[in-house]
Amino acid sequence: MTILALVIFITVLFFLYSLYASVIKNKNTVLEALSGIDVQLRKRYDLIPNLLTIAKKFMEHEKELFGKITELRSKAINSELGTKEKFRAEAELDTQLKALMVNVENYPALKSDAAMVQAMQTYNEVEEHISAARRFYNSALTQLRNSIQIFPGSIFAACAGEAANLSYFETDAASRQPVNARDYL
Repeated sequence: MTILALVIFITVLFFLYSLYASVIKNKNTVLEALSGIDVQLRKRYDLIPNLLTIAKKFMEHEKELFGKITELRSKAINSELGTKEKFRAEAELDTQLKALMVNVENYPALKSDAAMVQAMQTYNEVEEHISAARRFYNSALTQLRNSIQIFPGSIFAACAGEAANLSYFETDAASRQPVNARDYL
């Protein structure tokens, strides 16, 4: 009888430990995904000055757009922002970068410049990587939230800490709309 009780106790203990470990793994996956977004955004931040430098050579009268992009880049880099504010700043920056790409289309010499073509290709690759990192983050956050909101995992919800309160990445209404080239011509 005592052996059976010991086996049941060890089984329950192992089960609880497995739940705890699962919540911690999910939390760490969310934090890793958030870090992955930051790595990809850093690539974008590093690319923006190069894009602007190349484009400025051809587009002298677009100074307002360059200034706005530079300002939004600085705002988005701010590590003091929470996830929701950071995602909002990123959406604004993304909108302005799309505007820059539309403006590039108006300058045939710029569009055919080898440095600009390479920069635009790199920009497109970075944007794809950012998109993939955001999807991974949202998926990891969903998995974490599921693991701490469904019983018996909810017993260990406190182990998730602040990670459970992070925001999903959602695009704003303006980013969902197609870019209208007429707005920038």
